[in-house]
Amino acid sequence: MTFLIADDNRRMRDAIKRFLLRALPNHHTFFEASDGSDAVEQYRLHLPDWVLMDIEMEPMDGFAAMRAIHAAYPDARIIIVTSFDDAQYRREASRQGARGYVMKSNMEEMKTILSPFCESRGA
Repeated sequence: MTFLIADDNRRMRDAIKRFLLRALPNHHTFFEASDGSDAVEQYRLHLPDWVLMDIEMEPMDGFAAMRAIHAAYPDARIIIVTSFDDAQYRREASRQGARGYVMKSNMEEMKTILSPFCESRGA
């Protein structure tokens, strides 16, 4: 399974990667982006199975990146991974077609979302 991790904090990208390697212990490939515009480009180049997207990044935020990715790739699977437990952000993520909204402080939720896909692919 391939993942694009889009977060402006390198340590957080590394933490998400370490979590996925522990939680879903099969072979995975990771790509990284440090902001939304980089995420759009990395998605175009690699067509990952999943995007794990932070919201607040500069110069392009995660919602703008999600809109751009979904405009070109409507079936893209994006999970918002954020520090903001905000009802408005959750509604916006859902409205834009995010497959999940995961707090960085509780990444176990990501495993719940991703596990069925990993098992069905034998990844």
